[in-house]
Amino acid sequence: MASYYYLMASLPELKADGDLPLTYEEFLTCCESNVSDSEFQMLQDLTLSSTKGPLVKEWSDFYGALSNELNYQRSMNLGKSYPSNYEKDNAASQVVAAALSARNPLEAERILLEFEFENLDLMAGAHMFDAESVFAYAIKLKLLERINSFEHDKGKAEFQSLFDGIQQRVYSL
Repeated sequence: MASYYYLMASLPELKADGDLPLTYEEFLTCCESNVSDSEFQMLQDLTLSSTKGPLVKEWSDFYGALSNELNYQRSMNLGKSYPSNYEKDNAASQVVAAALSARNPLEAERILLEFEFENLDLMAGAHMFDAESVFAYAIKLKLLERINSFEHDKGKAEFQSLFDGIQQRVYSL
């Protein structure tokens, strides 16, 4: 247990609206001598859709429900039916609606990221220096790596390219 105190106290704080203070590989290096071999293996194998590990099953259930809500609202916006029954969550519905009405995809991702961070904090609760806190931190780091992989300029250029192509088709009609 003492190793968790040192590990968690030595890691930089992660914020949904902040920068990526370390890579996942650097995080794993910090964890290697401070967690059990089985926990370290689970951390190495961790993805956003994993189900094994402390707190990870609870995260997986939340993440799956959020994905279902996102798919449902996207389908409804496209006028398509959504084939799967799922349990609606009012908070998730509101956040997804806000994300889908965002000005751009990056803003939408940030809205979802904030909601995911808030829920991870609720899941971790009073766990500050144990395996649950380590896994909550790991998931947050994975989420930050994902959003930091988006390249604004490249995305804007791709959008402009697609938009120009649509304009050319419209003008040729």
